[in-house]
Amino acid sequence: MKNFDNKWIRAVLPALLIHCSIGTVYCWSLFKGDIATYIGRPVSEVEWAFSLAIFVLGMSAAFGGKLVEKDIHKSSLLAAIFFVVGMAGTGFFIYQKSLIGIYVSYGIVMGIGLGIGYLTPVKTLMLWFAKQKGLATGLAVAGFGLAKVIASPLMEELLGERNNDGVLVNPANVYTMFYILAGIYLVMMVIGHLLLKKPAGYREESVQSRSFSYRKVLTNKTFIGIWLMFYINITCGLALISQEKGILAFIGFGAIGLVSSLTAIFNAGGRIAFSSWADRFKDRNSIYKIIFLLSIAALLLTVVFDGINQSIAILIIALLCIVNAGYGGGFSSLPPLLSDRFGLDHVSTIHGLALSAWAWAGLTGNQLSAFILEKTQSYTMVLYVIMALFTIATFISIFVVKPDKVSLGNEESNKKEQIAAG
Repeated sequence: MKNFDNKWIRAVLPALLIHCSIGTVYCWSLFKGDIATYIGRPVSEVEWAFSLAIFVLGMSAAFGGKLVEKDIHKSSLLAAIFFVVGMAGTGFFIYQKSLIGIYVSYGIVMGIGLGIGYLTPVKTLMLWFAKQKGLATGLAVAGFGLAKVIASPLMEELLGERNNDGVLVNPANVYTMFYILAGIYLVMMVIGHLLLKKPAGYREESVQSRSFSYRKVLTNKTFIGIWLMFYINITCGLALISQEKGILAFIGFGAIGLVSSLTAIFNAGGRIAFSSWADRFKDRNSIYKIIFLLSIAALLLTVVFDGINQSIAILIIALLCIVNAGYGGGFSSLPPLLSDRFGLDHVSTIHGLALSAWAWAGLTGNQLSAFILEKTQSYTMVLYVIMALFTIATFISIFVVKPDKVSLGNEESNKKEQIAAG
């Protein structure tokens, strides 16, 4: 078994298996219309299942951090159970044509699996890759981003043929797909659960014996600053990404599917590139300044060329790719930044609290751009608002998130990190 006790088998592979499974939540747009058609409800009503899933993801991560700190094997198994039961339950309630059942299974049960599963491998990765925390978390979180690219062709195959109106030839495929996927992801997540293991030199017992103050973290200026800039980055990303198809159709660009795949690749690539790039900086927060400034530059360049109305397609595609990359990079760069500021001992708990920003951004990002479009009928105005928000995030990164490490009474954290690194 000694040959298997290395960072690739015990950290990277299980993290990818777990994240490539739960990341399929981003495939929602592929089948939401089919669900609405089958159960006879408007898409707008069905859409709330996805919003609920993202909200529960963030909140379950916020409240599940303590569980993850205590026992990653229990948390990884619970993540697999909740996610798979939620997915299979979604298929059952689609068959029953129960919208409330879909909300509960996809939004709440699966959402809990998402939150705990997202959080579980992160600290283990940083323990195995003590000197390359950004690369480690980037590799895992990239799995979450790549899941859509990997799973989309499989889902399309399982859904089967469509008629000229885009309606499934065999409507029953929409719920049988969930049963098949539940089986596949059960195998993947259980294997990830069995392989996941912290380095032999790291002991958790002494961590649990020390008290952790939620109040001290939640009222800390550095944490508040990180939470706000993380929230803004997700809100801006979702505000633009949610309008991706509409923007491309507005400028008359036909290859929307190709651009969707390209932006998904940038989303996943940004998760590895930005977080591993941050490993080279003395202050890891510098990567957020770069993400925000690149996004502002891309937005400004597009606006200078008369916004969405007259800008050439290559500028719009570049903008979508840059914002997608920064969106992904913001996720993967978060755990190492929190580790630098607060230490590794309670990083799963603090990371979970920070992910509550994802929960609220999931409820506000799409709605922000939809509200602006309803009031102004202008995609360019959406760009102006997003640019203003990115500017605020830049100021927060510069003036609020200082490079000093915050003391939470974890004096042994650095020693344990060195032991874990070997």
